[in-house]
Amino acid sequence: MSAAYDVITVGRVGVDLYPEQSGVGLADVRSFAKSLGGTASNVAVAGARLGLRTALLSGVGDDPFGGYVRGALRDFGVDDALVTTVPGVQTPVVFCELFPPDDFPIYFYRRPVAPDQCLTPDRLDRAAVRAARALWITGSALAVEPTRSTVFAALEAREGGEVWFDLDWRPGFWADAAEAPDLYARALSYASVAVGNIAEAEVATGSRDPETAAGLLLRHGVRTAIVKQGPAGVLGRTAREQHVVPPVPVKAVNGLGAGDAFGGALCAGLLSGAPLPDTLRAANAAGALVAARLACADAMPTRAEIDAMLAAPNATAAAGAGTGTGTGVEEEA
Repeated sequence: MSAAYDVITVGRVGVDLYPEQSGVGLADVRSFAKSLGGTASNVAVAGARLGLRTALLSGVGDDPFGGYVRGALRDFGVDDALVTTVPGVQTPVVFCELFPPDDFPIYFYRRPVAPDQCLTPDRLDRAAVRAARALWITGSALAVEPTRSTVFAALEAREGGEVWFDLDWRPGFWADAAEAPDLYARALSYASVAVGNIAEAEVATGSRDPETAAGLLLRHGVRTAIVKQGPAGVLGRTAREQHVVPPVPVKAVNGLGAGDAFGGALCAGLLSGAPLPDTLRAANAAGALVAARLACADAMPTRAEIDAMLAAPNATAAAGAGTGTGTGVEEEA
């Protein structure tokens, strides 16, 4: 490692195979487009697109798709040095169906186990994790061992440094979903920022009310709690301020990945020291741009694209107008 990373993201990576036809089920799809996928890798790509030095801590199989993932990460400017090749398992593939504006069923092919679930603490580069300006962890990475222990080893290695927790709830990944609240609470004790939609916030706090959930996240010890409320916008709360930023209206093509674009822009805003409302507006715009495109990683916006969207007249539309990302159409792949 020649220099410290701005952000290391921890979690899923794989291959997205998304239909090139919308409004039909998988049985009737004629062709698919291949791209890099996985929420942690998408956030790393989104951050790199905005000028951050990012790395992904994850795993791939010793197979052609694993080679594709590594090459795609490098092409997007994400360091793959922390990606482990796990023998004997296959790089996961994800399919989806496109029923705009807000129905995007997703199908994970990760059984019996995915490489990103096989990360072991003995392979963890603690020096790189400690030196990074921020560590972005995902809730789904807590679902199974040994990756769960590796995530907590990374949190210990941070020694009080910035930890941003994407609550990322995927109940199908858990052998026992009842374990999640306690594990989320443990991870939150290390976190300075927590971000998730209403359903994810409920897993972490037990409340579906955004303001209540944000308050409970603060009580867990985070400095900033961010709850994505869909058409009602994004709620950002600290001990001293609270803001609700309306969504950006957009004609959705594929909502998968909008939340990851939000995450990458959130990373950039937090590291820049921008005011919280400005950071949330930029993150909303990033999510909207990706929701209007087919792919996830390939669709991550540049700073110029985000600025142009924020300058557009409809960028300040009232909450609930149109199909907006607050981020209301996201279901991160």
